[in-house]
Amino acid sequence: MSDSIEPWQCRSARAAIGWDAGTLSKEAGVSRAQISAFENGHSKLQKGNVESIVAAFERAGVYLDEKGCVCRRDAGVAGTKGASIPIGDLNAKND
Repeated sequence: MSDSIEPWQCRSARAAIGWDAGTLSKEAGVSRAQISAFENGHSKLQKGNVESIVAAFERAGVYLDEKGCVCRRDAGVAGTKGASIPIGDLNAKND
């Protein structure tokens, strides 16, 4: 992922891996209130919190591609970047 993230990207990344805001909070070490306020457009995140959230998503296999699309690493290639599947292209066969 990049060093910045938009609220919609954060929500999409959480959805891609089935995390609620509480799980992201725990995994990233950022308060649930900060995540919710950010995702709802009420506040911006400090750089350190953005980095923590991005790192948590990357550990879980989600990243932003060069166009800003939220992608998930191919589950069939454990431990490597593997092929990416844009979230909009996920279906029953590749999810």
